[in-house]
Amino acid sequence: DLLLSNSCIPFLGSAEGLDFRTLLLDEERGRLLVGAKDHIFLLNLVDVNKNVKKIYWPAAKEKVELCKLAGKDAHTECANFIRVLQPYNRTHVYVCGTGAFHPLCGYIELG
Repeated sequence: DLLLSNSCIPFLGSAEGLDFRTLLLDEERGRLLVGAKDHIFLLNLVDVNKNVKKIYWPAAKEKVELCKLAGKDAHTECANFIRVLQPYNRTHVYVCGTGAFHPLCGYIELG
């Protein structure tokens, strides 16, 4: 219904099937951070498809192999699913992912 009424702009990156789960709204700067499978997106709130910035952050290959050896599904479980996007200060966001069952965290400079 939203698409038919032209009430929304769909994010074209969603065609990649990246399992979007985590959102962080930055109203002050007009941005939306989106955590997904192996990716973090920085979107413009006015047009989510304009000037999209994307960080590719996969799990380490050896962690993915360990995950598969443990009997987990390589496509739906053995990846770095971004689960935490938390403001740290005015210039950085704290980010954590599952790391194929070996969690890892870091900081993103928003610059």
